[in-house]
Amino acid sequence: MNTESLEQLENPSEFVARHIGITPDDEQKMLAVIGEKSRQSLIDSIVPRSIARQSEMKLPPAISEADALSELKQMAGKNKLLKSFIGQGYYPNHLPGVILRNVLENPGWYTSYTPYQAEISQGRMEALLNFQTMVADLTGMDIANASMLDEATAAAEAMTLAKRSVKAKGDVIVVSGDAHPQTIEVMQTRAAPLGLTVKLANSAEEWDAAIAADDYFAALIQYPCSSGWLMDWSGEANKIHAKNAAVIMASDLLALTLLKSPGEMGADIVVGNSQRFGMPMGAGGPHAAFMACKDAFKRSLPGRLVGVSVDVHGKPAYRLALQTREQHIRREKATSNICTAQALPAIIASMYAVYHGPAGLKRIAERVTRLVSIFTAGMQSMGFTAMHADSGFDTVSFKTDGATDTIAARAVQMGANLRKAWDVYLCVSLDETSTRADVELLWSIFGDGKKLPDFAALEGSAPALIPAALRRTSAFMTHPVFNTHHSETAMLRYIRQLSDKDLALDRSMIPLGSCTMKLNATSEMIPITWPEFGNVHPFAPADQQAGYAELDQQLRAWLSSITGYADVSLQPNAGSQGEYAGLLAIRAWHAARGESHRDVCLIPSSAHGTNPASAMMVGLKVVVTKCDEAGNVDLEDLKAKCAQHADQLACIMITYPSTHGVFETQVKEVCEVVHQHGGRVYLDGANLNAMVGVAAPGEFGGDVSHLNLHKTFCIPHGGGGPGVGPVCVVEDLVPYLPGHATAGDVRKIGAVSAAPYGNASVLPITWMYIRMMGAAGLTRATEVAILSANYISKRLKDHYPTLYASANGHVAHECILDLRDLKETSGVMAEDVAKRLADYGFHAPTLSFPVANTLMVEPTESEPLAEIDRFIDAMIAIRAEIRRVEQGEWPQDDNPLKNAPHTADSLLAADWPHPYAREVGAALAGRVPGSVKYWPPVGRVDNVYGDRNLFCSCVPLDAYADAAT
Repeated sequence: MNTESLEQLENPSEFVARHIGITPDDEQKMLAVIGEKSRQSLIDSIVPRSIARQSEMKLPPAISEADALSELKQMAGKNKLLKSFIGQGYYPNHLPGVILRNVLENPGWYTSYTPYQAEISQGRMEALLNFQTMVADLTGMDIANASMLDEATAAAEAMTLAKRSVKAKGDVIVVSGDAHPQTIEVMQTRAAPLGLTVKLANSAEEWDAAIAADDYFAALIQYPCSSGWLMDWSGEANKIHAKNAAVIMASDLLALTLLKSPGEMGADIVVGNSQRFGMPMGAGGPHAAFMACKDAFKRSLPGRLVGVSVDVHGKPAYRLALQTREQHIRREKATSNICTAQALPAIIASMYAVYHGPAGLKRIAERVTRLVSIFTAGMQSMGFTAMHADSGFDTVSFKTDGATDTIAARAVQMGANLRKAWDVYLCVSLDETSTRADVELLWSIFGDGKKLPDFAALEGSAPALIPAALRRTSAFMTHPVFNTHHSETAMLRYIRQLSDKDLALDRSMIPLGSCTMKLNATSEMIPITWPEFGNVHPFAPADQQAGYAELDQQLRAWLSSITGYADVSLQPNAGSQGEYAGLLAIRAWHAARGESHRDVCLIPSSAHGTNPASAMMVGLKVVVTKCDEAGNVDLEDLKAKCAQHADQLACIMITYPSTHGVFETQVKEVCEVVHQHGGRVYLDGANLNAMVGVAAPGEFGGDVSHLNLHKTFCIPHGGGGPGVGPVCVVEDLVPYLPGHATAGDVRKIGAVSAAPYGNASVLPITWMYIRMMGAAGLTRATEVAILSANYISKRLKDHYPTLYASANGHVAHECILDLRDLKETSGVMAEDVAKRLADYGFHAPTLSFPVANTLMVEPTESEPLAEIDRFIDAMIAIRAEIRRVEQGEWPQDDNPLKNAPHTADSLLAADWPHPYAREVGAALAGRVPGSVKYWPPVGRVDNVYGDRNLFCSCVPLDAYADAAT
C-alpha cells in the first residue's frame, strides 16, 4: 500500500526537479569529487558566514506548472483589452503564424546567446544583418545597428552620439514638442547628469527661434510627428547643418515605405522602433528599436553592429564588427553603457520584412493611410477640425476643446482607447489590424448619435494624406532575401536553414561565465504570447492594466525579499539601464542632502566594463581601485582611495560574488569603509545566481543593486536581448527610483525607459519561475549551481588550473580556467580552445574576461551531470590535443586547434594538407552514441579583415558564387 500523503502525491514542487538538472545521486558523486560530505557543508565552506542570509525569503510556496499557469491566467484576465487607437509609437499588428511558431516560440531562437562566437552564430547574425539592411534602406542612411532597447533610449543615445560627433560646441539639443512624450522624458532624464539641456520647441515660432540660435549641437524631429502631420524637413536640415549641428529624426518604418526618407532630407541620425513589424505591444516591450546614421558617424555608433568578413576558406561570414567599442574593453572611455540589445524582437521584425517583402509592406502601409484618409474626411463632414487635415500617415488629431474628456470616456465605454494631447486634442492612430468597422466605430464615438458618414461614398473621394512631394520614389529592400521567401513553405525553410547554423541551449550546454545561460522552461515561456498580456498598450488607462499592476507589485515584493532591499523598480529594460537608474538614485540622494559635489565613483580594476561606462553617464568621475593577486578588492588601497577622496566620494561599484568567481570574505568591511566616508555601495547583481537564498546584498551592506532577470531569473537571452534589469534600493533611496511622468507617475527621477513597466511582457517568465520554485527551490538552485561549478573546477584542475579560488580551493558559481601558460608551450591561445569546442558541439565559455587568455565557465543548476561530464570530457580531449602540439607531433601553426572550427566542406575536400586525420578534425572520437553532430557552417572568421573592410548590410549573392569558385 502506498503510504505517501495526498499532498506528496499532488507534488506541488514538481517543477524544481525539472529545472534543476542534478539528481540526489548525482549530487553525491559530485561531492565525492569535490571532497565535501554534503551540499550544505560545501556552501558553508564557500559563502562567508558573515554574509549568510539572516532572514527567510517571504515567497509563496512552490506550485505545479499547471497551477502556476492557471493562477497567472487569472491575473492576466484582469487586464482589459480595448481596441487601441492610442498610437504614440505602439500599434497592434499581425505576426504571421510561421514566424510566431518558428521564431518567437522556438527555443532554437530564444535560447541562443549574444553572437560573440561568430562561427556558431551565423544564422541569427544573418537575420540581424537583414534587420540592419531593412532599417538602412527605409531610413535612407548609410549604416544601421543591430537594434537598441527602445525608441526613447535610442533617441537619448543619438543625442550623445551627436554631441561627440559634430563641430557645434553648444550644450543644448532642440527637440520638437510634437515628438513622442516618452521620448522627450527619457531624453530629459539622460541629458541632465551630462550637463546638457533639452530645449522644447512647442510651436513653429519657438522652433524657428531655437534653430536660429548658436547654443545647440543637435535637433530632434519626429517624422511623422506624434500628432500625425508631415512636412519636408530638408530646408530645416540645411539651417541646422549651417550651425554645424546634427539632425536627428525619430521615424516610423512602416511610414517610410511610402514617405521620402530621412536620409533624403539630410538627417544625420535616425532612430525609431520596429514594434509594429510583428511584436505585440506587451505594455511596452520588448521591442527592437533602431539607430541608423551617415557614414561619418559609424565608428561611434552605439550598440552592436553585425558585419561581413570572410572565413579561412574565403567564404563570406558574419561577425560582430568593431567590437573594440564594447564596454568591457573601453570601460570609462566607453561612449555608452549599452551592451544589451533587443536581438530576438529585431530578428522577428526582420523576418516580418522578409515574409512580406517591400511590396507587401507597402500594401499594408497604403491600406492604413487610405483608412485614415477616409476616417479624416468623415470626421470633417461631421464638423470636426483636424490639426493638419492635409498631411499624415496613420495618425490624425482633432480639436475637441471642452469635449476632450467626454469623448475619450465615451470611447472607453464603447471599447476603444484614444489619446488625449495638449488638453484640447484627441489623437487617433490606425494600424495594420484596423478595419472598416473600426472607422465606423470611431465615427460613432465622435458623432454621439449624429448621422454617420457614408463609408462607400468617401472611399472613392477622400483626398490622399501624403503630399506628392513627400511620396517616396527611391527603392528599398531590393536584396533577394526580401523578395524570395513569401510563401509559407519558403519562409518556413528559410527560418529552419538559419536556425540549423547556430548553437543554442536547445542543442547543448552553453558554459558561459558571467552571463548565466540557464533553462528557460517552456511553461515559463507560454504566457508571453497570451493576448491578455500582449495586446495591452503601455499608455492605456491604469484601470485597464490591473493585471500588469498586480504582476509588477508581486514581482517587486518577491525580488525585494530575495535581495533584502526595501523596494524595486522593474522599469529598466536591460542590466545597463538598471545600473544607470541605480547610480541616478545615489546622485539624487547626495544632491538632496546638499552634497552634489560628491562625484567620485570607486571601481575595482576587475569590474565589468558597464560599471565605469554607467558611472560616466551619470556624471561621476571614475577612480580605479586595485585588486590583490587573489583577485579580491585590495582593502588597503580602497581605504587609501576613500581617505583621498573623502569629501567627493559618491559610491563604490562592486560585483559580488566577484567578477573572478569568488566570494570575497571581506565584502562587509569594504561596504563599511565606504559608508564611513559618506559613500554608498552599488553592488552589481550580475552574479546573483550564486546568492539567491544563501545571502542577500541588502542585508550585508549593499545600498543599490541591479538584477539581470535574463540571467538569474530565466528570461531567455534571445541572441542578445530582450532583458530586464530591475534596480533594487534600501529604504532611504526608495524616493529616487525612476518614475514615468508620461504615464502619470511623477517622481524625483524621470523615466529611464520608454514604457512605465519597461519590457513588461517578459515579466511573466520570471513570475512563473519564482512561483514554481518557491523559496526552498530557489535556494537549492543556487547551491546546485555552486556545486556544479566546483565539480568542473576539480575535475579539470590537472588539465586547466582554476585561476582564482578561496583559501580552501573552492569557487562560487563559476570558475576561471587558466590557459595563459599554453601560449609558451604550444602556441595555443584560449581563443583556439573556444573555437575547437565548436567541433565538439559546445558553445565556448566566456573568453578572456576578466583576465586575458582565460576561459570563464558557469554550468548553471539546470545542466544534468551527463552534459557537464560531456563538456569536461571535451575539455580534457582538447588538452590531450594540445599535449600533442607540445610534444612536437603537430606543428604549432597547423593543428586541430589552430584550424578550428572544421566545416563539413573542408573535411570533405579532395585536398587535406594537415598532419592530423580528418576524423580528428571533426572531433568524432568519444562522441556519445546516438548524439547528433553539430557542423559549424563557416571556418574561423577573419576579424581584422572585417574591421578594415567594414560592410554591414546583406551580402550580394554573387559574393557566395565567387567564394564557391
